[in-house]
Amino acid sequence: MPLHPEIDLTIKLDNIAGNHEKDRNSLRVLLLDNLVKEKAGTGNKEKTSNYHYNVETLTGGNRIYLTRPVWLNKGFDFIIHVEGYKFLNGKDNPQHNDIANDLKEKKQKDSISYQRLLKLIDLVFLCNDPEDILRKELIPTFEVGFSIELLLKVIKWLFIEQDVTYWNWSGRHMLMSGINGI
Repeated sequence: MPLHPEIDLTIKLDNIAGNHEKDRNSLRVLLLDNLVKEKAGTGNKEKTSNYHYNVETLTGGNRIYLTRPVWLNKGFDFIIHVEGYKFLNGKDNPQHNDIANDLKEKKQKDSISYQRLLKLIDLVFLCNDPEDILRKELIPTFEVGFSIELLLKVIKWLFIEQDVTYWNWSGRHMLMSGINGI
């Protein structure tokens, strides 16, 4: 497979309009404008063009990155990876169940801090960037599970992935509905 160099990619709204639908569409356009710059492959298997986008860096230096193409949605989708982590699937790519299980564990251990965490997740849902949230908001602490930074940054990309994959449907609302149901 022809490998392409890692690409650093920042997808962040400079101004939040306060219009959730407009902002989620703007985030989707920011991402897609970058993806359409990819060079097409020349066939299957080793002739497929592959891309690696570094999109976030955690405080400890671990990166969150996206890989494309994937086998879903005719290759339009992407996989989210977190360097140095293994999730339920034994790989470095978190699934919705990883997030749900972590949130359930946090809720069981400290329901008051969990309610604060839900407010932070709601800010990400409304297209606020995790970096801004982590800098401006009171961040709850938990003795279990993933760091709040990892959760918010992964959830950001899960929301964007849902907006791209299901833009004619509810997009990020599906994941948020699951989170609210915990």
